[in-house]
Amino acid sequence: MIAGLELSDRLRASRPDAGAADPRALLPVPVSALGVIEIADAGTLHRFERDATRAWFYHGAHGGDQAAHVHAPDPERAERIERAFAAFGRARIERELPSGRDGDPYGLAVPAVVILAYRLGASQPLAQYAVGHVAPDTASQYVMVVGRPGVVTIPKYQIDNLLTLVRPAGGEAGTGPAPAPAQGARH
Repeated sequence: MIAGLELSDRLRASRPDAGAADPRALLPVPVSALGVIEIADAGTLHRFERDATRAWFYHGAHGGDQAAHVHAPDPERAERIERAFAAFGRARIERELPSGRDGDPYGLAVPAVVILAYRLGASQPLAQYAVGHVAPDTASQYVMVVGRPGVVTIPKYQIDNLLTLVRPAGGEAGTGPAPAPAQGARH
């Protein structure tokens, strides 16, 4: 079923009118316009950036007072990150719901996952998402788009794809990947 949805999304993206803004798209811009995606999972921040060749790499989080540093992305991991973000870029809003007063029925009062997307070269996020509970249909997940009224649902597999980047296989939330600094990386 997921493969069918992915194929449908890809075919829709390849249509001649695909450049037109899709009001059902979760991301306001194509993933190609993004330079950073941060995923905060159970209190741990995971930062993914593009290098000069536009390849994605896991960066972690660094304070602004740290010296300049470089990273050499792992091509295999960069491809895995690219696939997950490309799929997220095709995420479509399924339903729009009223948020109520506190978002708690949707698991959004204190979300376990927060996603921030930044344009290339930008220091402020373009879009912010709080991820809530899985919907009763078990195929959708509640998401609050910061700055937009109400709550939306998107396919649960979209969030699952992102979490595979930050959670070890079969592991618990927040343990994150344990990327060793790449050769040539300075911190």
